[in-house]
Amino acid sequence: MIKEEEKRLKENYSGEKDWLQWGPYLSERQWGTVREDYSMHGDAWNYFPHDHSRLRVYRWGEDGIAGISDRYCNLCFGVALWNGKDNILKERLFGLTGPEGNHGEDVKELYYYLDNTPTHSYMKHLYKYPQKAFPYKDLVATNQMRGKKELEYELLDTGIFDKNEYFDVFTEYSKADPDDILIKITIANRSVKKAPISVLPTLWIRNYWSFYPMPQKPLIKANEQGKTYGSVDITHPYIGDYYFYFEKPDRLLFTENETNDAKIYNKPNDHPFKKDLFHDAVVSNNFKIPESKKEGTKFSPYYKLDIKGKSEVTIRLRLSKKKIESNPFDASFETNFEEKITQADEFYGELKKTDDKDLGNIQRQAFAGMLWTKQYYNYDVEQWLSGDKLTGEPPKSRWSGRNSTWKTMRTHDILSMPDAWEYPWFAAWDLAFHCVPLAHLDAEFAKGQLMLLNKEWYMAPNGQIPAYEWNFSDVNPPVQAWAAFQVYQIDKKKTGKGDIDFLKRIFNKLALNFTWWVNQQDKNEHNVFQGGFLGLDNIGVFDRSHGIPGGGYLEQVDGTAWMALYCLNMLEISLEISLEDKSFEDMATKYLGHFVFIAEALNNLNNDTVGNWDENEGFFYDRLVKPTGEHVPVKIRSIVGLLSLAAVLVIPEDTLDKLPTFKRSLEWFRNYRMYKSKYRVIQSSTKNGVLLSLVSQDRLKVLMKALLDEKEFLSDYGIRALSKIHEQNTYTLTIDGVPYSIDYEPAESTVSLFGGNSNWRGPIWFPINYMFIESLLEYHTFYGGDMQMEYPTGSNKNKNLKELAEELGKRLVSIFQKDKNGNRPVNALHKSYYQHPKFEDLVLFYEYFHGDNGRGVGACHQTGWTGLVANLIYEFCDNTECNK
Repeated sequence: MIKEEEKRLKENYSGEKDWLQWGPYLSERQWGTVREDYSMHGDAWNYFPHDHSRLRVYRWGEDGIAGISDRYCNLCFGVALWNGKDNILKERLFGLTGPEGNHGEDVKELYYYLDNTPTHSYMKHLYKYPQKAFPYKDLVATNQMRGKKELEYELLDTGIFDKNEYFDVFTEYSKADPDDILIKITIANRSVKKAPISVLPTLWIRNYWSFYPMPQKPLIKANEQGKTYGSVDITHPYIGDYYFYFEKPDRLLFTENETNDAKIYNKPNDHPFKKDLFHDAVVSNNFKIPESKKEGTKFSPYYKLDIKGKSEVTIRLRLSKKKIESNPFDASFETNFEEKITQADEFYGELKKTDDKDLGNIQRQAFAGMLWTKQYYNYDVEQWLSGDKLTGEPPKSRWSGRNSTWKTMRTHDILSMPDAWEYPWFAAWDLAFHCVPLAHLDAEFAKGQLMLLNKEWYMAPNGQIPAYEWNFSDVNPPVQAWAAFQVYQIDKKKTGKGDIDFLKRIFNKLALNFTWWVNQQDKNEHNVFQGGFLGLDNIGVFDRSHGIPGGGYLEQVDGTAWMALYCLNMLEISLEISLEDKSFEDMATKYLGHFVFIAEALNNLNNDTVGNWDENEGFFYDRLVKPTGEHVPVKIRSIVGLLSLAAVLVIPEDTLDKLPTFKRSLEWFRNYRMYKSKYRVIQSSTKNGVLLSLVSQDRLKVLMKALLDEKEFLSDYGIRALSKIHEQNTYTLTIDGVPYSIDYEPAESTVSLFGGNSNWRGPIWFPINYMFIESLLEYHTFYGGDMQMEYPTGSNKNKNLKELAEELGKRLVSIFQKDKNGNRPVNALHKSYYQHPKFEDLVLFYEYFHGDNGRGVGACHQTGWTGLVANLIYEFCDNTECNK
């Protein structure tokens, strides 16, 4: 029986009802972003700091707490709070800039994504707000005093929650219709004492009029107020008329969403109704100016509450295109919430294969985070470089600065963000991984996301896919084809029919990107690739993206492995299409050939390359090629060398029988290209089809021995990015008399080589672990139960490759599970807090995890690729598995 949420998805994509017109698209941080930076030298953090965010108008978006907007961010709603002690109104989440944090940018708040459905028919968010003065100065000062080898100083470390003197602020949304949104804000006092709080549910209009002429200025205008509820009318030339209803408040506040020139630029204001007026009024307890105005572009009903200890108060609101003549908060209001919650439970029920409540809770919050971090992203690079008519020209230096070569890039879309505060912009390879869990929820959205980055307003004319906002020209691993086929398979399994049209469209676009890689990242045209950064930013002895020391270049194992995987992904897609359209068989042959040549080069099977395999140490290493032509192996034992395991594909025999043209090509390569080599790029079995693998069976076993060694890569919580042997054995490479070193760092980076939180020197990362798991399952398809490995290495206990994949999956899931003492490894630094009944079921999905104890590290809401845990629970956790 089709579920109600699935009906809404069908209505949306058929064009019957636009259920996705409104969603959690309001960013959590617009300040400090590249697109809001109009400085001379690209100093984004300092050009638009947090202190300016309440005073200055944004050009490219808006931000707020637990907020929503229409898909183009024309009209926004968010929650503002004041505890009576803070020196600023809490309108947006606070955090440290990149230069302020001892480990880079870092949000310093406690908030959780509790629930969300694909059409955002029901959403629930929790924000924990202290009743004491928020420790802004302490958080900045203490983190600035700490060095790279010290932990980050977090909000929980300040002790502000020690006596439960805080509010839980729950914000819930329920859609009665695509443009009729019911809102509840529930403020629960967790203290035993009565406590005051001011609540400002804020509605505002994005400011376009300060930058370019509009047909008419939008407006929020007060109506005659009733005894139990009030309302305002919204007129907007782009989205039409809306009505905002709210339970009777203490005051009505109006102002304009416009810059306070007096405070920012020391210029006289043309009127007193500026963006920060609510802040001034609430903190000073002087409401004369905002109450004198009856219309504007920013509005809030103001509620001043005194909430008894252990009690809660709920405020009800409604944003609708319908003019509701009767009570907008009648019995149907609560009934709608109850229905949507029940429907959400039904929708997620089929994705939960276990009755384990804790696992179900982890999966549900992971999926919720995926959906809450769908954000509106607007950035027209040429317009950004040129400036706006009404604001004048930016500095001319920008035309040769950051992103200046991406003039064709024009984004105006809803995108899946890595983290809505720490990384409030898309990252190409992050987004590809996001689409895999998203495919379980909304396959059409996942497919659309993958297509989007390949559109002509994203992809450069030469075929390069933009990497991320701080540097679109950087190079992310080419995982879009891998993700596309993953999404295709999930969708096909659910619907019973594969979307071949999607595969054709994405294939044609990715063919352009593949050609860019071949032309730009293979320096000597020997099928050994470079790529520089490639996402693994802190895993080398030097920065691979900014010039190789000594003037040489680097033949990268990961660059080459990624390209081999890219070949196999494109081959697999073309084979799937060929089963319906035989003209794609030629493309399958093309990518087969590419793969063979890359495999030969990496494994030193041709005369053009030295190869990256070290026979004595049984590992793949990058090779530094000096200007003299000398090859120096960079002997770091890291996932760079293990990525060769990811490039594997099994082609079933029945597929080959249906595609005789491709089968003949395959036989030619096997019989005439590879006949001299002991190493077989192409292996065949009459039972299990044909295996294409970057590593032979003997090398697979050698690499797996390292992968499964607890003294090297295998942690209790997954696969480490760097071998633990470097904990005692620092690797040093000397180039032109200068030493470059690396050692095992299980958590935060202790060097500032690459800046920020990012650190691949030991921690556990979900995306790479997930790819290893998928690869082991693929190898098992060919080798079956006959191929077994010691698990862990040296234990004399063997498991087949499928069992190993399952074991790795369970280790990753265990990061979030409660142990016998009720502790989750992810919360290792704050166990006592997360033992509390109001904390114990709350889960954060971090950027990466400590290589030894599993604690969360980096961006704390990076549900994006860490959201893959939802897939692992679905795939490996039934009623008998994944129990601690």
